[in-house]
Amino acid sequence: MQTATATAATSEPKQALIHSRYGFIAIIGVLLIVTLLSAGAAVSFGQVDIPVSQSYRILLHHITGIQIGDVQELTSGSFVDIIWKIRFPRVLMALFIGAGLTLCGTIMQAAVQNPLADPYILGISSGASLGATFSILIGFGTMGLLGQTGVAFWAFAGAVGASLLVLLLASAGGKMTSVKLVLAGMVINALCTAFANFIVYFANNAEGIKTVTFWTMGSLAASSWDKLPLISFTVLLAAIFFLTQFRVLNAMLLGDEAAVTLGIHLGVFRKVYMLLTALVTGVMVASCGMIGFVGLIIPHLIRGLVGSDHRRLLPASILFGAIFLIWTDVIARTIVPNVELPIGIITALIGAPMFMYMLIRKGYAFGGKS
Repeated sequence: MQTATATAATSEPKQALIHSRYGFIAIIGVLLIVTLLSAGAAVSFGQVDIPVSQSYRILLHHITGIQIGDVQELTSGSFVDIIWKIRFPRVLMALFIGAGLTLCGTIMQAAVQNPLADPYILGISSGASLGATFSILIGFGTMGLLGQTGVAFWAFAGAVGASLLVLLLASAGGKMTSVKLVLAGMVINALCTAFANFIVYFANNAEGIKTVTFWTMGSLAASSWDKLPLISFTVLLAAIFFLTQFRVLNAMLLGDEAAVTLGIHLGVFRKVYMLLTALVTGVMVASCGMIGFVGLIIPHLIRGLVGSDHRRLLPASILFGAIFLIWTDVIARTIVPNVELPIGIITALIGAPMFMYMLIRKGYAFGGKS
């Protein structure tokens, strides 16, 4: 009876499904076009304004070899250097980071069955902060790994270490549950934050403390072509894997009892999903610091647009997250003349009001359409 009810609750009439399928294809097509246009247009904005049409021509020439206009204008000059060497790697980094954070947030919300879950729920943010603080203030910032700086290495190590501690703590004393995961994440988060504050309190390094503060707010200023392969490869692999897991993710929304009735052992899947999202988030945090609200807000917005079926929710969320962070980064580097704000400030200023609106909006329900 419970299985039949759950199945009925997640199914749609055949006629409605046909129309919604075409609607979903249209949404994905629009999001793909907007993503490509955004990636091209975003390189035009900054301390030096560049005409959008010229930006598109320069990018088109460098990517495809197609020449539109004066060849000198497309291959040399300050505009070419600004776009290809500085801004375009940063835009691509924003694209992959936004897509990755949104992907991990969507997975987390389903895995722990909690609408407040985001990529940092397993203590990832606090573990990364502890690792970065240790590296900057204790003096291990010169060590490198895979081309990343020492700060990135220690931030990644802290993020993954904290996540593994959460998984171990949630598994102790019996079966891992979504409630135990959330509580374990809160405990590890508090411990890592306390140790990081302890280091900051006793450090006699004003410049280092300023660096730690800026890092914890998130920034894409250090983006480069060298850092892109690791980020893009990690996010793309995770996206491909999780796009094939929509049936299990849908079952997670029904609850543990219903999933067991359907023959799905959520404990194993939950551990695998948590570990993979922790690794992906650790790589992203190591590259750009902590950027909040993206993985929390975007899945909720898209869930209201396409529903809770992860076969549709995941691709739409990934694309929208990429678009959101591209333009958020544009705001961060242009809203104040001659000053670049940490992108985490902008995402919080945008995300908090949006989340408050969703909380008070009549009819919103996690796991279902709004």
